[in-house]
Amino acid sequence: MTDSSLILLAIGLPLLGALGIALLHRSPQVRDAFMVASAVVVFATVVKVLLRYQQGSSLQVSLIEILPGIDLGFSVEPLGMVFALVASGLWIITSIYAIGYMRGANEKNQTRFYACFSIAIFAAIGIAFSKNLLTLFVLYEVLSLSTYPLVAHKGTEQAKQGARTYLGLLLGTSIGLMLPAMLVTYSLTGTLEFRLGGIMQGQVSPGVGAILLLLFMFGIGKAALMPFHRWLPAAMVAPTPVSALLHAVAVVKAGVFTVLKVSVYLFGTEYLQSLWSSQFLMAVASFTIIAASLVALRKTNLKARLAYSTVSQLSYIVLGAMLASQLAIVGAGMHIVMHAFGKITLFFCAGAIYVAAHKTEIHELDGLGRKMPITMFAFFIGALSVIGAPPLGGLWSKWHIMLGAVDAGQAFFIGVFLISTILNIAYLLPPVVRAFLLPEAKPTGPGIQEAPLYCLIPLCITALGALSLFFVAEPIRDFVGSLFLGGRL
Repeated sequence: MTDSSLILLAIGLPLLGALGIALLHRSPQVRDAFMVASAVVVFATVVKVLLRYQQGSSLQVSLIEILPGIDLGFSVEPLGMVFALVASGLWIITSIYAIGYMRGANEKNQTRFYACFSIAIFAAIGIAFSKNLLTLFVLYEVLSLSTYPLVAHKGTEQAKQGARTYLGLLLGTSIGLMLPAMLVTYSLTGTLEFRLGGIMQGQVSPGVGAILLLLFMFGIGKAALMPFHRWLPAAMVAPTPVSALLHAVAVVKAGVFTVLKVSVYLFGTEYLQSLWSSQFLMAVASFTIIAASLVALRKTNLKARLAYSTVSQLSYIVLGAMLASQLAIVGAGMHIVMHAFGKITLFFCAGAIYVAAHKTEIHELDGLGRKMPITMFAFFIGALSVIGAPPLGGLWSKWHIMLGAVDAGQAFFIGVFLISTILNIAYLLPPVVRAFLLPEAKPTGPGIQEAPLYCLIPLCITALGALSLFFVAEPIRDFVGSLFLGGRL
């Protein structure tokens, strides 16, 4: 198989999966098995892309020229490869979990749900392998549109309102801010290609570049910088597998991935450091980190607390990008992986609690650790990873961003991380403490009452993944760092 065929296959397979899921709607068992099988095939194909890439192949393909010098095309580089591996790998686990959750909660319209899920993964992998910003923008919008039905899935007025907020903010920021920035960039540079070192140095004055940076960073609404973050908590009306998709597999990771791509491959680290707006955005990211954590601390609904935690954690990556040092950007790239495993574990646990015990509020978790010890211990592991405690993978990404702050002469921001870590502990550990150390408020009978295996096994796998990442962080760091060597180790 040629390099171009392989990259197109990796991107297109989820679309074929969505079609197969729709055609098998009359046979739920076969449909669900097909969904998991297609997820496995997609991941295997992405791994094959990785192996081909490591062998030195220049994997890229151009489909059609849209504007002079800009085509709809795809190529592979380290940041995109990492995002594609995370999205396709966690899709397998999320698919298995979704089967258990959707059946256990007796959700309707499961075929539509799974088909939209597959289309979202198509968009995420396409974003990961986008050759230029125009291709990325088109698939960025596909991702927003394909996840709208997932957010509105329950069909209640609350779900519809949450979905409207979700789509309105994401489309409003991308079309109102990001698209104009793209047009100005193209008019000044003649290209939107992703190039190491950026395309703006010597083409765009620092004054104009500073404004463009603001438009891009706030226009990438999926990164959830305040004040454009409300779509994320609003989307918590969706079923928990959607929350996992939003927070770990596709949507928010597409946002912060785009932040890194724009920072590294459009602006370039040297040019970025010369812009006054990068300092302003560091302050905005720091404010988002602390403010979202304080809001999370006040939330009594478990999913709402986790949602604001995600808002906070995403700004770690934005801050790393704006620091514009190699260490900080490597740490930000690592955080895409580390946060994905920690946060998906927490949402899986929240969903398992809902399916098995029908509990959604934190005060309802008292004594639940005796009924659901596996789930609550997995929650503990996921919480430690998000906190950044050893021996969990979340430690290394935060560590490298902090080293990057020192390297960039911005050691002040270490204080932001320390305050954030204390707040992480304050809002993530109380559910565990209540579950294991407090008596059950309303005893429901003796014995273990865990969620179905389709829910339980995935959360154990992701918790184990969060633990394992502590020990395999070095190759991830080296691979992400290879982008500064032209993408080769």
